Amino acid sequence: MPNPELCTEADVTLLVHSFYDRVREDAALGPIFAAHVKNWDHHLATMVDFWSSALRGTARYRGAPLPKHAALPGLHIELFHQWLSLFRQTTQSLGHAGLQARADELAHSIAGSLWYGYLQRHAAERPVVDIADVRMQATRSARSVPIVPQRPTAHVAKRVEL
Repeated sequence: MPNPELCTEADVTLLVHSFYDRVREDAALGPIFAAHVKNWDHHLATMVDFWSSALRGTARYRGAPLPKHAALPGLHIELFHQWLSLFRQTTQSLGHAGLQARADELAHSIAGSLWYGYLQRHAAERPVVDIADVRMQATRSARSVPIVPQRPTAHVAKRVEL
């Protein structure tokens, strides 16, 4: 539940800018964002509005992130793991326990929603991966996360630990 007392706008801005500094420097995520974000000032302002709405309840964000993310070609689960890992590194570095707990919880939910939306759009291209009831292990490298078969079905169903 959004809470205006959880953090300040300055906290949200620091979170967003610090996170995207990490994303832009990341070997896996940086090139993807560089190819698709043409105006970083606009993107950062939009993300500050998004996180301010999600964390503080400001209702400034007006948008639909799923279609934009679902339209990206070639995404895979390890990229979502890396995104979450960088996000959690960022929230931890801020030294604000309340903000960290709530933002990390929201980020996990958002990553899951975006991944499932992506899978829906690209179902013919790849097997289904179930990440609904798993936990992120922040210390584990995104590239070393095992994909373990869950159960046989008509399609390939796998469970991935985030």
